[in-house]
Amino acid sequence: MSFLRLSPAAERNKQPILEALQQRLPPRGVALEVASGTGQHALHFLGGLGGWTWLPSDGSGTAVEGLQALRGALAPTLAERLQPARLLDVSADSWPLDEQHFDLIYCANLLHASPWPCCRGLMRGVARHLAPEGLLVTYGPYLEKDVAPAPSNLAFDADLKLRNPEWGLRELDAVRAEGGRVGLQLQERVSMPANNLLLFWAKGG
Repeated sequence: MSFLRLSPAAERNKQPILEALQQRLPPRGVALEVASGTGQHALHFLGGLGGWTWLPSDGSGTAVEGLQALRGALAPTLAERLQPARLLDVSADSWPLDEQHFDLIYCANLLHASPWPCCRGLMRGVARHLAPEGLLVTYGPYLEKDVAPAPSNLAFDADLKLRNPEWGLRELDAVRAEGGRVGLQLQERVSMPANNLLLFWAKGG
C-alpha cells in the first residue's frame, strides 16, 4: 500500500508480538490500540487474531488520516473488524471513547518517545476503559533494577534525549508505580527480540 509510511521496527517486531498475544489472549474480544502510528501492528494483528475487533488511535491527525486510508484499502472482511481510527491524546483527563470498555488495550513504543505525563495518562485512561478481566499490553525497551542495560538500549536512550529532553527509556519500577496508583498490576514480563519487553498488566483484586 503505497500511501503507508512504513516503520522498519514495526516490520521486525510485529510477528514476535503477535505470537505472544496469540498464546495469551482469548479467541475473541475488542481491542483499543493507543499510538497506532503507521497501523502496521493493527493490520498484522487483524490477520492473526481472527476473532478480534481492533480500534486504532493516535495523537497525530496525520497518523489518523493514514489509518483511515489503510482501513479504506482493506478487503471488506478485514475492514469490518478495523474500526474507524480515533484522535486520542493519551495524557488527556478523558478519552473520546464514551463509556466503552475493552478486552485489550495495546500500546507499543510510546512511553520512551513521549513526556512522562503520557505514562501517567495511559495508566489512568486504561483504568477507566479496561474491562474487568481485560489486559493492558505495553511493548518497548525499559530500564530494570539489577538488570544491566544493553549497550544498544543505552545508545537509543541517549538519542531519544537528544531529540527531546523529556523523552528516554523509562524505569520499569516507575511505570509499575504509576500503574499501581490506579489499580493496575504487572502480571507478566516477556523478553522480546532486540532487548525489548512485552508487559501484561491487569486490574488488581
